[in-house]
Amino acid sequence: MTDHNLRENPASLPHSVWPAEAISQLETAAADSLGISLFELMQRAGGAAFEHLTRRWPDARHWLILCGHGNNGGDGYIVARLAQAVGFEVTLLACEGSKPLAEEAQTARDSWLAAGGLIHAADAAWPEKVDVIIDALLGTGLNRPPHAPYDALITKANQHHAPIFAVDIPSGLQAANGTAPGNVIEAAETLAFIALKPGLLTGKARDYVGKLNYHALGLENWLAGQQAPMMRYDASDLSRWLTPRRATSHKGDNGRLLVIGGDHGTAGAIRMTSEAALRSGAGLVRVLTHKQNIASLLTARPELMVQELTAEALDDGLEWADVIVIGPGLGQGDWGKKALKKVENSQKPMLWDADALNLLAISPEKRQNRIITPHPGEAARLLNIKTAEIESDRLHAAQRLVKRYGGVVVLKGAGTIIASQQGELAFADVGNAGMASGGMGDVLSGIIGALSGQKLSLYDAACAGCVVHGATADAIAARYGTRGMLATDLFSELYLFVNPEISNTKA
Repeated sequence: MTDHNLRENPASLPHSVWPAEAISQLETAAADSLGISLFELMQRAGGAAFEHLTRRWPDARHWLILCGHGNNGGDGYIVARLAQAVGFEVTLLACEGSKPLAEEAQTARDSWLAAGGLIHAADAAWPEKVDVIIDALLGTGLNRPPHAPYDALITKANQHHAPIFAVDIPSGLQAANGTAPGNVIEAAETLAFIALKPGLLTGKARDYVGKLNYHALGLENWLAGQQAPMMRYDASDLSRWLTPRRATSHKGDNGRLLVIGGDHGTAGAIRMTSEAALRSGAGLVRVLTHKQNIASLLTARPELMVQELTAEALDDGLEWADVIVIGPGLGQGDWGKKALKKVENSQKPMLWDADALNLLAISPEKRQNRIITPHPGEAARLLNIKTAEIESDRLHAAQRLVKRYGGVVVLKGAGTIIASQQGELAFADVGNAGMASGGMGDVLSGIIGALSGQKLSLYDAACAGCVVHGATADAIAARYGTRGMLATDLFSELYLFVNPEISNTKA
């Protein structure tokens, strides 16, 4: 078992992400290009896993290796042979299949047997003392719940006290989308080979992957020449979007943001969005809200320009603004509907969140100048399906949302996905369980809106905003833990991440 609340990824993880169904083709193309065999790649994978295990658990002397009837199992046989060759005690349990093993996996199995290794049945008794468990049961091709005897082995491994190391991906986790339809290995660490897959970054991945590591198997130069269809971003990428300001810049250079929302009783939502925008560098933030919210907003944050939302104020604000954010606390009554109807006519960059999305679900329309930021429940309403269907394939859901609504989609959750109408797709590999609290989405809307006003495209503003949001929360969680984190806690730390030139030394 491992602590899944905090994401602990090495800085060496690649930015490129490949679909699970493309991995076998990628491997074959790489091997052909470099003039090596697929078995050589398997040997490299087994060797990389062995080296990682000895570094991570140097005192482990008894290794329990669980091998499946596929290439993932082939990696396990190679690990077993290397471990036994240097004097470790190895117990290997294998799941047999109805079909012959693939050539590479069969060669690895034969090499293990030729070296004097033993293969025990999947239901064999486990040794009394095990120091580390190596999961080489199921690989990236899984698209259904694990069946017997795999499911029983996964359950037994998870109940054992020894740490589990997953080869390429935790068995039972679907590489295509991170769903977990049945039992899944709860790894302390996972070592991914050649390419990161979506299932390691989104969906239920964080419950099972543990610390994610990566090894290119000597294909670094070849992979650098390939164009991956998806990207992974973390705090180290912020400098690509956020550069230091010119010494002579003024507030007009940094975006005029109009924030609309906060019906009666929802001043908190609009306050968090608008303050987040200020903290993220917006030059000027004007808030149009219910008249009863004006005094409290100005008292809490006098830097805001706050007005009652009237038809005249909205017309003036839409003319004035560079970027528009609408939705936090908007409500679904006539007050909010009238405002949204007028905003729909603007061609300026805009972000819709919260009740703006619920109203959009009632009257769908497609546009290219908009970011939408649904959580899974809102996404389900936008697509008229159940929330469980969104969570069963978050990647596909994000792509469907873009196709239906245009512009840029931010599908929030563990492993937030950002997708654009132009086919761009990225994972924000930041954030933690402390963010599962009210108001976090309101803060995100303000951050993205502010960055959009600072000359970033909608897609770049969405990517950068999601990374800033999650990385800020990670910095707080690293100091104080995840339980009890408030959305407004992020305000004191946002400076570090919207100014990446200082974040490396102060975060």
